[in-house]
Amino acid sequence: MSAFEHVIALWSFVYILANRKGIKMRARKIICCAVGAMLAATAAGADEISLVSNLLGPEGPLYVDGNLYYVGWVSHTLSKWDGKTTTVLNHTPGCGHNGLALTKRKTFLLACTEQHGAILELDMTGKQLRRWDADENGKPFDGGINDIVVTANGGAYATVFGPYKDLPTSVAGKIVYLAPGSEKWVEVADDLNYANGIGISPDQKTLYVSETVGNCILKFEINDDGSLSNRSNFALLNLLTPNKVESWWIGPDSMKVDSKGNIYVAQWFGGKVLKISPDGKLLHIFEIAAGDGTTNVAFAEGEKELYVTVVKDPKDPQAKGSIVKIANVK
Repeated sequence: MSAFEHVIALWSFVYILANRKGIKMRARKIICCAVGAMLAATAAGADEISLVSNLLGPEGPLYVDGNLYYVGWVSHTLSKWDGKTTTVLNHTPGCGHNGLALTKRKTFLLACTEQHGAILELDMTGKQLRRWDADENGKPFDGGINDIVVTANGGAYATVFGPYKDLPTSVAGKIVYLAPGSEKWVEVADDLNYANGIGISPDQKTLYVSETVGNCILKFEINDDGSLSNRSNFALLNLLTPNKVESWWIGPDSMKVDSKGNIYVAQWFGGKVLKISPDGKLLHIFEIAAGDGTTNVAFAEGEKELYVTVVKDPKDPQAKGSIVKIANVK
């Protein structure tokens, strides 16, 4: 029996008890109100399970072969949770671990989101195999790499966030591309308003990119050579759901795309994950009770459940947070 079912049973029992002779009206009201509050609280949290807590800057969740991998941009770590135990696999000071993607070779591409960004390739144990600090022209990843996605043919796209300023006046975000078999990242898009999350449609024809400050998700057509064209607006988050607070940084954070082409977008400062259809319609809002700083999402086996990385208070410089598991919806 679930916790919710237990409270339902308790409610029924107390309701019968409270209506028996000998219990005064005031006592009945107190009992019913107390159990009603328990019922509401259980309903609100029944589907959200906390898995890993006390994290510093949780991001980049990936569920691989029964293990949950995740990073911390404040702790500069890559970790693995096997369902019982957490193991730190990589600690690279000055990296600011953020986006995480699995390659076809079963290695990780890791986004370093510190000001002078980098992309690391790590094996499954966390050992560094390669590091990129600039694109093919020697241009540094100024502002840091935020997120990475791997294509079906083994290529990869990554977002360059842009120089962070408390008042974000620059529009300097970029997208870089690593072709299959190549050793150099090539710039394929620029002038993004703080490029963040990135995802690809199942047919490999559309690339989605979050503009955090623009509160917007863009889409591009992916050409055969990996270049991008036909840039357009895909979704404005404040038109899909009211802003929880007013902030430059409330826009979309990282994202994942499921096998049906639906996009799951974490909303920083929003405390929620939005499920959006391929034609831009809002399908569902997952309200996350663990905190207001939702950063990313990963799929469990069969996409039946979601792992969500969340910071309790987005204004906390230590970005203390956790990973929770919630049920997906059809």
